[in-house]
Amino acid sequence: MPRMKKPKSTHPDKLSKSEYYERLAALQVELNDLTRWLLHTGKRLAIVIEGRDTAGKGGVIAAIAEEINPRQCRTVALAKPSEREQTQWYFQRYVEHLPAAGEMVLFDRSWYNRAGVERVMGFCSKNQVKVFLKQAPVFEKMLVDDGILFFKYWLTVDQDQQEERFSERLADPLKRWKLSSIDVQARAKYAEYGLARDAMLKATHTRSAPWTLVDFNDQHRGRLTLIRDLLDRIPDRKVAEVPIEFPPLDHPPLHERFGTDLKPIKPKRRYESTS
Repeated sequence: MPRMKKPKSTHPDKLSKSEYYERLAALQVELNDLTRWLLHTGKRLAIVIEGRDTAGKGGVIAAIAEEINPRQCRTVALAKPSEREQTQWYFQRYVEHLPAAGEMVLFDRSWYNRAGVERVMGFCSKNQVKVFLKQAPVFEKMLVDDGILFFKYWLTVDQDQQEERFSERLADPLKRWKLSSIDVQARAKYAEYGLARDAMLKATHTRSAPWTLVDFNDQHRGRLTLIRDLLDRIPDRKVAEVPIEFPPLDHPPLHERFGTDLKPIKPKRRYESTS
């Protein structure tokens, strides 16, 4: 059994926004190197991002994907299974989303729903959890044996931070969609989620597919830490860029001209009324 990496700190000093974005930009350049390497080698990369509600899964996935070619990088965040999917082998609906050559797939939650929310909230039976914990390491070893680069991250967050983020979602209309009735019920089950997580880690932290825990009490530091760890796992990823010739135009720049009655909408002044 491999030794599991522990979060480095619980409440580190927060970064300024300017410092965070400066560090993130440098990492995003390296992420672009990674995607060129994937395309050049035909390698496949799958990353599972798990953690408690409000831990910051969506934020770190966005930070990874926002400057990467979207044709190479996909985020998979599956909804509740349909009636038909509920009759399938549990892992079946995830298989079609696995990466092809040159692709990176980020699982915003994953098959580990069964070991977390489904278990704690009573959406599956004890036997289904037992079968899952037995099959998950086998399934993941098959992925790794087939050559998929496969990494699993668990984002940790203390309950005081979780409560603060729940309150922020409740107060912010742009974040309200992130708060569900299940989230509200889960607030009273922080300890139960911890026990379920520990059972999951014990059963699925393997040599072929180990877990890495990342402290996300400070989401900015957590994102930087996770991305740095991901990049360090694939050190020999530099591929020479193909030079692109970009000669000057042989004429003055042209203006848009339309051969129809359709015209573009003019941008409004910043403070002009829209009424």
